[in-house]
This record gives sequence, C-alpha cells and structure tokens, in this order.
Amino acid sequence: MNENKWNRSHILGLVDWQEFEYDILLETASSFREVLSRATKKVPALQGQVITNLFFESSTRTRSSFELAAKRLSADTLNFSPSTSSLSKGETILDTAMTYLAMGTDIMVIRHQHAGVPQAIAAEMDRLGNGVSVLNAGDGQHEHPSQALLDLFTLCNLLDSETPRIGLLSGKKIAIVGDILHSRVARSNIWSLTKAGCDIHLAGPPTLLPELFSQFVPGKITIHRELANALADADFVMTLRLQKERMGEQLIPSLREYHQQFGITRESLAHCKKGAKVLHPGPVNRGVEISSELVDDSSLSLISDQVTNGVAIRMALLYLIGTLKH
Repeated sequence: MNENKWNRSHILGLVDWQEFEYDILLETASSFREVLSRATKKVPALQGQVITNLFFESSTRTRSSFELAAKRLSADTLNFSPSTSSLSKGETILDTAMTYLAMGTDIMVIRHQHAGVPQAIAAEMDRLGNGVSVLNAGDGQHEHPSQALLDLFTLCNLLDSETPRIGLLSGKKIAIVGDILHSRVARSNIWSLTKAGCDIHLAGPPTLLPELFSQFVPGKITIHRELANALADADFVMTLRLQKERMGEQLIPSLREYHQQFGITRESLAHCKKGAKVLHPGPVNRGVEISSELVDDSSLSLISDQVTNGVAIRMALLYLIGTLKH
C-alpha cells in the first residue's frame, strides 16, 4: 500500500507527475479491473456525482470509455456534442462549460482540437472555487494523459498482474514509431515512460519526427530514421496512427511507402527481443502503421487489452479526483 496520498484535483498532463502518483493510480486501476471481471460490474463509489463529457473533437474509444467508466462508478453522466450545441449560435467554450456547471457538474472530461482548452477551463473552475475537477481527454498536440496511463497500466499489468507498479518498466527499451509530430499520445507517453526509467527510442521520417523531440527528456530519448535500429532488442513497440486530419501538407510520399519503411509487421518484430508486444492507441489504419495480421494476433498485440484497460484506468482517474473532496 502506497503511503503517499492522492492530492491532484485536475488531470491535465503528465509532465509533472511523481512516481508515487503513478503507483497509486496503477493500484487503483488494478482493483477496478477486478471489478470489471465480476458478474456485477458496478460500484457506488461516485453515486450522486455528475460527470460531463465535453468532447469538442470527435472521439469513439475515449468518449465511450469515459462514459462507461462513469457509469460503472454509479455517477450520472451528461454528454456534449458540438454538432447539436449552442456553439453554432455563438456561445463560447467557457459559456458551455458554465452551463454544465450550473447543472451540477462535479467533473468535466474535456477534449478539444486546440491545446490549452482544458487548462483554461480548470483555471476558471479554480478561480471560482467551486471544487469542480477537469480531466484532459486530449487537447490539440499537447497531451492525452489517460491514453498514456492506460498504456502504462497495460504494460505493468502484463509484467505483474497482481501488483502493477511503475518500477517494473525500469530499464525496458520501448520503441515509439510513426507520426510523433502530431501525436499528443506520444508526448504523454514520453513523460510517463521516462519517469518509469524506460529507454525510449523514437522512429519516423523527419517530416513526422523533428530532432527537437530528443530534447524532451535529455539523455533519455534516441531518434532513429531506420526502423530496424529503433526496434533492435526492444521490449515493447508502440506504433502511432498517421493523423492525416492534422497534417497541413503532404508529409509522406505515399501510404504504401510509409508502410514499407515504418510499418510494424511480424517480420519487423524479428528485430525486437523475443516475445516483444505491440501497442496502438487506435483507431488503426490497417496496412499502414501496422499490418492487419498483427492487429489480430493476440499473442503479439496488446491492442484489445488497451481498450479493456482504458475503462479501468479511467474509472481510477475519476474515482481519485471524485473522492478527493469528499
């Protein structure tokens, strides 16, 4: 049992997280994963609280995962959709948040295409002193903390399902491959995995992986332009979706050529350590960043585990910030 206590009321990013916070979260998520395996997959932990999903940007997995996590904790949920909202009538983002605040919201889960929106709303909640918590579900090219945390939990749970903890990853080589420039998932994973003591190797074409990423955590990150070098003796491989919706110009010659150079396949995994596993945050472009065969191979792919663990980790996040003030 961790002797430190949880005291973080907002989950906005992972850049300043401490090791004990990760361990508290992993321990809590592990208990909720057990709950999700029961016949009755519900606990009354947040009964009476209102959790609002403010998704200003499209999402399937993250939104559904947060909604299910809230319901598993017995909270009431409200879901915002920009296409049917008053934003089209001139209402500001902050006005939208204040509307849901007036409805009794306790926790706001916010996704936005621009970086900084969850932080701005959290700052306003703090200014008002209402005790409302904000959880960043992905903002622009900044961070996506809950995705990185479910990735972390997936890895640690694989290594020790009884007591998942961040120290299990110390010294592990992890290759992150693909569109790192546009990936908030990659940024959050860099913060969490370097805190865990991992050896991080990034791979991608120069247009999708600027050299500046090597300075995120100096001495802890290596950049590769050849996939084989990044994968050499890797314990785990994280491959990222090509985020074409965020690309303002043509940054790769073709999808076929990208797959040939940086696509993860059964053959390319031969460079890794024996038994190395593959992760992908989804949605997957089959045959582009990863072969369709590999996606469906449960002996090598952790993608299905990531989705399952996403509910447990989001239950843990909502529980920890939802019970902090009670």
